[in-house]
Order: sequence, then structure tokens, then C-alpha cells
Amino acid sequence: MTFFTRLLVALTLLAAPVQALETAARAAMVLDYDTGTVLLSKNADEPLPPASMSKLMTLNMVFEALEAGRITLDEKFSVSATASAIRGSSMFLNTRDRVTVDDLIKGVIVLSGNDAAVVLAEGLGGTEAEFSRQMTVRARELGMMNSTFVNATGWPGEGQLMSARDLVFLARRLIKVFPQYYHYFSILEFPFDGRTPDNRFNRNPLLALDIGADGLKTGHTEEAGYGLVGSAVRGDRRVIVMFTGLDSSAARSREAERLISWAFREFSMNTLFAGETELARADVWLGAEADVGMALTGDISMLLSYRNLPNVTAEVVFETPIEAPITKGEMLGELVIDVPERGVQRFPLAATADVAEAGFLDRFKAAFTILKTRVMAGELL
Repeated sequence: MTFFTRLLVALTLLAAPVQALETAARAAMVLDYDTGTVLLSKNADEPLPPASMSKLMTLNMVFEALEAGRITLDEKFSVSATASAIRGSSMFLNTRDRVTVDDLIKGVIVLSGNDAAVVLAEGLGGTEAEFSRQMTVRARELGMMNSTFVNATGWPGEGQLMSARDLVFLARRLIKVFPQYYHYFSILEFPFDGRTPDNRFNRNPLLALDIGADGLKTGHTEEAGYGLVGSAVRGDRRVIVMFTGLDSSAARSREAERLISWAFREFSMNTLFAGETELARADVWLGAEADVGMALTGDISMLLSYRNLPNVTAEVVFETPIEAPITKGEMLGELVIDVPERGVQRFPLAATADVAEAGFLDRFKAAFTILKTRVMAGELL
């Protein structure tokens, strides 16, 4: 007869709880880059006007084209009358210009140039409308189901929508897939041809602070309010923050710094269990040994908030007795860890040693014992 055994495993984690963070933003998300852990989420899947933050998708398309060899950084694009006449933030391009892709990327990121975004869109898609269609198709392919594009700039337009989750996903993709281009996002100023003496500085307020920030993009329209997608690194951790719908650039700066500081301060990586440490022993049926140890195959580390640390629970679950023979490394059970607000995660447990079958005499004695027990129980009468 076999049965399942559950053993509670002690976690020596002590910390003072903190309060969950609130934000005045209409939508927001904070993500730990390496683990993919969502630290904060508010209306994260609601499609909203993204303003210039949608230029991140324009840049994704440009970076993909560069990697595919369709264009080069030195290649020059002509400026159409449509591009030169576009309203909003600008590189102050004119129809006599032929501008390198390298300068256009800087113009989009540092100056938030709508004209630069349109020049890139027309250069890659023929027209901005076609490029926008391609952006929407590509977004769907990448799993960004709440993103639709009708222009390359983020200028208000019916159907120009992105969710906080999609923007965070896109930021993470730009960092991870295109590290060779990510340095553009930390350029502090770009005085293109002397045309932008008063507007040459990067609009990302995080870059001027000593908090490890190195990207990505701000956004503002009357419809969308003030928003930002940002990222920062401290030590071996990177976080990504996104929010939108604030009422001023000052509020945006304060909220960006607050969210990043909170993410680094209130969350940390914790090694809950060391690999190869025996966590339990299971009875062995018809084995040369009476029991066998079970251990994890590697360390278990999790990003946890100080608020949740004291409430993490763990238990070992396995079926017993386990029939011999048993091979070292054979999976015999699992460690079940329950993290508040995160759910249950399961990790396999492996045998710590070989256990051979018992000898003939021991097997005979075991069979006799079972037979005797069943007779006494009346099962064979």
C-alpha cells in the first residue's frame, strides 16, 4: 500500500512587512528584468493612447531591419514633404536633407522627433500607413495583443493604442534582443546640425539622476497625459517601469524615481533552499536500505518582497514507500512553495543515493509479513 506524505519545511526568513505601493497613474507596471517577476500592476492590459512611447515599436522595427541587413546605420534616407511638415517634437528636418539611419535613431530617442520617425517609417515601409500596418502585424507576432498602430510617432490617432504590459514587454525585448543598439537610449543630448540648440537634451528625466537609469522613452499628449517607460540597473538587478496618465512632467519625474527606488528597495533575491541539501527521507519498499534521502537538484532563489517574506511556506510531497531499486538522481517527489500573491511553484526532488533491491531472504520476510497482516485483517479468510 502506498500513500502520499506531506512534510512542512521550515523557512528561516525574517523581515518587517511593508505596505503595497499605490500609484496615481492611470496604468502602470513594474517588472524585474531577469526573473520576469511583475512587482506592480495597475490596469496593465488596458489599451491606452501611448503617445511617443509607441516610438519604441518604431525603433524595434528599425533594429530588426538593421539585423536583417535590410538597412545599415550609414544609409541615408530622404525627407519627404509629409515628414518635414509633421507636427510636434522635431529634428527640424527639411526636404533637402538626406539623413543617416544613425542620426534618425538619435533623433527619435533623444529629441523624440516625429519627423525622424516618419522618415524611418517611409524608408522602411514606403508610406507611414503601410509601416504602421506592419508594426501592428509584428506586434501580434510578438504576442503584444493590446497594441495597434496607425502612425509611427504616437501622435493622437483613432486606434493608436498600447497597454502597459505590451510596452514593458517591448522595453525588455529592446534591452535583451538588441544590446548593440541599447546605448542610444542613454545619450543625453543630440545637437543635430546645430538645429536644436534649446531642445537637444534627452527628455527622459531619469537619466539626470544618479539611480542607474539608462533608458528608455517618455510620452505626452493631452489625451494620454504624461507617461514613461524607463529602466535602471543597480548591482546585478535591472528593473523596468512603465506608467501613463499623470498630469505634469514634474509628477512624471517624481513617480519614475519613486517606482524605481521602491522596486530596488523592497524586493531582493533570496536563496530559499540550497541545492543538494537533503530535505526529507522516504521509506523504501523491498530495498537494501530502509529509507532514502531526497534533495533538490539546484538552488532555489526567488525575488521576494519584504512584505511577503514571512508568509512564504514550503512542503515536501512524495509517495511512500518507494519501491527499490532506486537510482541516485531519480525523481521521487517535489517541493511545493507557496508565495503570497504569486501562487504555488513546484520543484522536483531527487534521490540522494542508490538503493539496491533487498536480498531474497529479506524479500521473503517482507512477503510473509504482508500475508500475515492480511490474514489477521480477515482479507484472505
